[in-house]
Amino acid sequence: MITKETIDKIFSAVRIEEIIGEYVQLKRAGSNLKGLSPFVDEKSPSFIVSPSKQIFKDFSSGKGGGVITFLKELEGFSYPEALRHLAKKYGIPVEEDIVEMSPEQKQQRDQKDLIYKIHEVANDFFIEQLWDAEEGQQIGLSYFRERELRQDIIKKFQLGYSPEKKDAFTEYALAKGYDKDILEKSGLSVFPENAPKGVDRFRERVMFPIHSFSGRVLGFGGRILNNTIKTAKYLNSPETEIYHKSNVLYGLFQSKQAISKQNLCLLVEGYMDVIALHQAGIEHVVASSGTALTVEQIKLIKRLTENVTILFDGDAAGIKASFRSIDMLLSEGMNIRVLLFPDGDDPDSFSRKHPQDYVEDFIQKHAQDFIDFKAEILFQNTDNDPIKKAEAIREIVKSVAFVTNGLKQEIYLKEVANKFKLSEQNLFNELQLQKDYKNKEHRPRPQIAQPEQKLEIVPNIDSKISPLFVLEEKLIELMMKFGDVVIERKDAEGETYKISVIEEIIQHLEEDDCQLQTEINQKIVDEIKAGLQEDELRSSSFFFKLMDEDISGKMADSLINPYETSNWAKFNIYFSSEEEVVPKMVSDTILRYKREYVMKIIGDLKKALETEEEKEEIYFKIVKLSQLRNHLDAMLYRIL
Repeated sequence: MITKETIDKIFSAVRIEEIIGEYVQLKRAGSNLKGLSPFVDEKSPSFIVSPSKQIFKDFSSGKGGGVITFLKELEGFSYPEALRHLAKKYGIPVEEDIVEMSPEQKQQRDQKDLIYKIHEVANDFFIEQLWDAEEGQQIGLSYFRERELRQDIIKKFQLGYSPEKKDAFTEYALAKGYDKDILEKSGLSVFPENAPKGVDRFRERVMFPIHSFSGRVLGFGGRILNNTIKTAKYLNSPETEIYHKSNVLYGLFQSKQAISKQNLCLLVEGYMDVIALHQAGIEHVVASSGTALTVEQIKLIKRLTENVTILFDGDAAGIKASFRSIDMLLSEGMNIRVLLFPDGDDPDSFSRKHPQDYVEDFIQKHAQDFIDFKAEILFQNTDNDPIKKAEAIREIVKSVAFVTNGLKQEIYLKEVANKFKLSEQNLFNELQLQKDYKNKEHRPRPQIAQPEQKLEIVPNIDSKISPLFVLEEKLIELMMKFGDVVIERKDAEGETYKISVIEEIIQHLEEDDCQLQTEINQKIVDEIKAGLQEDELRSSSFFFKLMDEDISGKMADSLINPYETSNWAKFNIYFSSEEEVVPKMVSDTILRYKREYVMKIIGDLKKALETEEEKEEIYFKIVKLSQLRNHLDAMLYRIL
């Protein structure tokens, strides 16, 4: 278990805007930062990060909380994993309390965690083989040096080598205590009938670890170096519990900050293309990991930028793949340009031939929009044949139909009309045909008729929200937002005294022995009371350190407002800030809460009259409580 001292150090060092900024392109919005939700698809940004409060709130999905909640939601981390990830990022040594685990507890350790761990072990093993073993140096390191890779780049991408020996890693992992089941489920080892002790999936290959967005190793790509062996040039990890190749982009972990900074992503085909461009100083680049581009991969890019330039080497297969990629990117609202390198070159070879400035300038000058690119390719073999030309233009319009923004569609069609001297009306007619065809393709099949359902009488459910509950929520919000704010009050003798917001609210709850409406609010109040006994004011920052997602989400709901007040001061128009009216808000909310609490008790007593025989005492209580309610009403009238 990670020690409390370590957790405190982590929370002191971490900046939520830095962590979330690696996943979401954030832009300043008043005192907050705003971006597109990483949890759901949306066109207008509703994801808000508050650097001052160190929380986020996603108004599309409803998720919210601190940095731990964000990592747990997006990366699937457990609480300890999220802490270790943050500790590693900020260079904080992790100290743990020694906890003995029983054999049963060891068996119950999360299998997914073990699969992550075995991939770390494998990555360290392959790196060690590359740098420290004679075979790795002579074969693997020599290959990377032939490809002109510098030492810092080899280490940046954690490249490694798997030995020729058929069970080198399997034997190593078993000796470290990892069992056959985990090795098999990780895809790193196979256990055929003729080799029950297991063999390595990757043998005599240079290794490319594939990382998650946050840097965890999910799988590997291995390139064979022995050309005499008849096998696939590249071998990838199989689909596992942690590795789904359609959800991963190679190099995204190393490139995400550059992509966000440049507001542009270069999309290439292979591992070496990414690595070579990084070595050339061009770091805003990813590869689709040897698969056709998927919607999930596009969404990963879209977190950081909506601008993509596809880099291809110009072979027939690459061009065909680029057409499909263009349509998918357009359908996800991306802005696309395409670049074909000169014959015989790919991003790897081109970046090794030329200096960084030349490569960057070449990409900028020669990247085309998708209309010019498709026209250049499709019109190569038309031979002035009007039918072939019409088919080529239809293909271009087909791509325009994937554009989700109506204004962009119109601009693109005007561009096509000008380029080919065509009637805009004819192009719009063709666009509508393509849209109809697309909609027909995606239209759900007719369902088999179901037996007629009889109407049922549904009991009327009272959907009104209790005013007492609303005011209770407001009291919790005031303690979270302004708990440590000190306000001035006067006692019965007229003497001025100072008290914190938290202390005043808790005092009033205790003196009336108020029972809170929800379990989560009771939990928060209990924690606050425990803090007061230790002379500690526990407000929002304390609760984000608790391993409680419900509380963390509640804090975000309380502390982040979806709307920013305009800067009226520049027009010499001024409003009171929340902080300035805190004393009145606190007293007003407490009085209203007390009144509603009295009304609840009166209501409960009136119900008791229906069943209790001794009614006189109940009537007496109702009269007294009604007098108290009138007194509270008078107090509220005076402060209004």
